[in-house]
Amino acid sequence: MERRHEPKPSQGCTPPQTTGWKDIVRKYQNSSAARSAWQLGNTLVPYALLWVLMFHALRVSWWLVVPLAILAGAFLIRTFVIFHDCTHGSFFKSKRANEVTGFVAGLLTITPFHQWRFEHSVHHSAAGDLDRRGIGDVWTLTVQEYLAASRWRRFSYRVFRNPIVLFGIAPLLLFLVVNRIPVKEANSTVRRWVWITNLALLLMAGGLASVYGLANYLAIQGIAIAVASIAGVWLFYVQHQFEDVYWERRPDWDFAQAALAGSSFYRLPKVLQWFSGNIGYHHIHHLSPRIPNYRLAQAHAAEPMFQQVRPLTLRASVKSLGFRLWDEENRRLTGYAVLKGRARCPDGVE
Repeated sequence: MERRHEPKPSQGCTPPQTTGWKDIVRKYQNSSAARSAWQLGNTLVPYALLWVLMFHALRVSWWLVVPLAILAGAFLIRTFVIFHDCTHGSFFKSKRANEVTGFVAGLLTITPFHQWRFEHSVHHSAAGDLDRRGIGDVWTLTVQEYLAASRWRRFSYRVFRNPIVLFGIAPLLLFLVVNRIPVKEANSTVRRWVWITNLALLLMAGGLASVYGLANYLAIQGIAIAVASIAGVWLFYVQHQFEDVYWERRPDWDFAQAALAGSSFYRLPKVLQWFSGNIGYHHIHHLSPRIPNYRLAQAHAAEPMFQQVRPLTLRASVKSLGFRLWDEENRRLTGYAVLKGRARCPDGVE
């Protein structure tokens, strides 16, 4: 017999009220060419200047280069948010402007624009839906799925969910290797643009290596990409892997509830909020990805519907490191300790 649930509370609070949400988000969906241009300027210009400074710093000491490369990585996080907005068509009104800007930002963050747009659209349509996991999300098993899994699958899952792998190794593999390969679900256009992106990256790398020297370029680019990719994966993880997150099976899954209760309001210090392009307001972004990143804080401050979502602080988010499985019985993320005393199911039985 099918089991139905009551609405899932939002991060320890009562279920968010979503009545009239479409009218509310519509007020903030208009992009501003001036604000978008300003954000491009205050992101890409400092990033370019950092590369110039690192060129001169190489003649002095690597002790000067390394902190500059780390700072460049922080600007790459902000660049990725611009790229992210372009994939949603929210950064500019013009589709062409979004695609051109997104492609260039994708080169800087070594991410193929068209493929990431495809996978991320799937993520937005299925976030919080237990029956549609697998594309554009973090691999998450339920307790029963883990118990029913083969020994090899359980071992692989434990390795993947280990924080050292998930936040240290996986980000670099994702950006440097996985992003270079077309996904099997992609159409011919998406596949073609992955190869075009790869070629453009080779040309860009070759040009910079001829200026900085191959070893210097690889070291600088490696530091910046490591900072950006590790921080980016952490942000993506904590936006959907937090205490009392919303997960539901169809037909009980609800888009608005999944957005407001299944995406965190990650309240960061102002400087981190700036470098992360307001992406901490993820509950609003998932409700309406057409809202540009520079309007998210405004929407949150003005609308009581968004304020009912309890903020996740930087300190509290560390607890997410211990989450491994979704416990359908108790409807919460949990660690492996929940497995004690539970019998393992025969392979293939759930």
